[in-house]
Amino acid sequence: MNEKIIKKQLINFELNGKKIEIEVDQRMLLSDFLRDVLGKTGTHVGCEHGICGACTIHINGRASRSCLALAIQVDNCKVETIESISKGDSELSIIQSNFKKHFALQCGFCTPGIIMTLSDYLYR
Repeated sequence: MNEKIIKKQLINFELNGKKIEIEVDQRMLLSDFLRDVLGKTGTHVGCEHGICGACTIHINGRASRSCLALAIQVDNCKVETIESISKGDSELSIIQSNFKKHFALQCGFCTPGIIMTLSDYLYR
């Protein structure tokens, strides 16, 4: 009888300006939690080792690799994903509009992580 015991923990945090209270698996990666549980699929997962930067988000205003953190680590934190960068559904941020204007998108897979890293660098 090898039953897998999944321990859950209640966390409270702010995601893109919205208060969230939810139970999470204590061993779930933050990147998987954001994408699979909360539907924030703009946070991409590339290497899963923190090297590529595709999963970069902001935690308390600092660029952080979400594949290197557990979901429970954002308890009482302010989290921002790429979905928070634009000024609305139709208006891109200055970084996004310049990426578009200067053809900096390439295939686009790592673009959200680059924009999150760049916004931390420029605005902090």
